[in-house]
Amino acid sequence: MRHLLDTHTLLWYTTADPNLSGTAKSLILDPAHEMLISPASYWEIAIKVSIGKLTLHQPYEDFIDACLNKYAFTILPVEPKHTAA
Repeated sequence: MRHLLDTHTLLWYTTADPNLSGTAKSLILDPAHEMLISPASYWEIAIKVSIGKLTLHQPYEDFIDACLNKYAFTILPVEPKHTAA
């Protein structure tokens, strides 16, 4: 099954934040599920980092690299035809 992680869930999971529910963590860790991240989420994170509303414990580029490679999340391909629907 495919699941789209919202920005908070993405951040909470990758930073081991206790706000992440056990159910969400179990779904993310289950290899039977594909975890997707929206371009809007990494854009939102980049904006918040750039204006000082969010501090990552690593450079932004390393954070995104970890999301894609360490955690094996997939970027949701969003195209204009999707937004028109």
